[in-house]
Amino acid sequence: MKIDLPLENDAIVFGLLAASLGWVFYTSSKKEGPWAKFYKYIPALLMCYMVPAVLNTVGLISSDISETYTVAKNYLLPTALVLMTLSIDLKSVFNLGSKALIMFFTATVGVIIGGPLAILIVQSFAPETVGGVGFDAAWRGLATLAGSWIGGGANQAAMLEMYQYNDERYAAMVLVDIVVANIWMAFLLLGVGSNAKIDKWLKADSSAIEALKTKVEKFAKSIERKATLADIMVILGIGFGATALSHLVSQLMVQGFEQSSLKDSVLASGFFWLVVMATTIGLVLSFTRARNYEGAGASKIGSVFVYILVATIGMKMDILKIFDDPLIILVGLIWMAIHVGLLFIVAKIIRAPYFFLAVGSKANIGGAASAPVVAAAFHPALATVGVLLAVLGYALGTYGAIFCAELMRMVSP
Repeated sequence: MKIDLPLENDAIVFGLLAASLGWVFYTSSKKEGPWAKFYKYIPALLMCYMVPAVLNTVGLISSDISETYTVAKNYLLPTALVLMTLSIDLKSVFNLGSKALIMFFTATVGVIIGGPLAILIVQSFAPETVGGVGFDAAWRGLATLAGSWIGGGANQAAMLEMYQYNDERYAAMVLVDIVVANIWMAFLLLGVGSNAKIDKWLKADSSAIEALKTKVEKFAKSIERKATLADIMVILGIGFGATALSHLVSQLMVQGFEQSSLKDSVLASGFFWLVVMATTIGLVLSFTRARNYEGAGASKIGSVFVYILVATIGMKMDILKIFDDPLIILVGLIWMAIHVGLLFIVAKIIRAPYFFLAVGSKANIGGAASAPVVAAAFHPALATVGVLLAVLGYALGTYGAIFCAELMRMVSP
């Protein structure tokens, strides 16, 4: 029997991803030996991301064929958001202070100014890469990248519709988006393992974050109990039931906005409403007795779903793609470097914790599909912070992308 690669059966693909996660968690649980030394420097979360990336790069699996990412994003992510928000103390989230918002807006500004600056730099030695006329003009394609990196997929689609970039060339911009954003994602996750050292260098005060983590952990410990089958079934019922309701409301909202003048806005995005509703339901439940299911492991089950999402995100990364069109990739890398550089400068000035830098960045670049992942890497209780900032990114995405696009148009050769 001949087996065609990449594997097309999603049951097999999902099994490989699950086995990869199991292997990472097994090896990272070792307290001594070579694996202990390895994970001292490389976070397990990064490996959950990179192993599927390697499987994709060697051609064993392919995100172009598999629907596992779509399933994880639409079903497991909203369920995880509900379960990880059950025990949140909303007042404590708001008490995190203004630095979270400052870093979020810094990330947005970094994307807005990074685009035109990247064009100016690249046109000094390769003007043809950022040139073009009419609907083939590179700035039009890069405008879609700005939409994705400030808001998300809906904002990206809005920019493509607005600036009418040549569809045949659009694939290159999608490639830049995936490659560059995922390279930065890998570095962010790597930084989580050195969070304390980075905070020390930034001279950051992370007491509010630690206080929130301690408060949630103290609450979880106070209600902790051995989970029964009934507990687990109720937790899954709450999570997936809330996800079903979120999909229903999302569907109704999209139908309503598609008939209005706002049909091209983020408000007509089903995923936007899905994330908003799932988070809202989780926050509402946090004021009820449902939050006591945290003691039976609600956030742990949510974390399982997040790690599956991480694996499917990693599967979208083809490490060798960076060599396909190195110059257009270089535009994205320079753009991202400006974004990152500005974040570290501002974080150093205001002494913001690395958590705010990382989540503020991913709330722009990645949105609600990855900001909660990065936030939860610090602690499951912090996933809500990522969601709230990502929703803000969706709201600002189109406006920021238009501003960035006009700046890129002005400086293009």
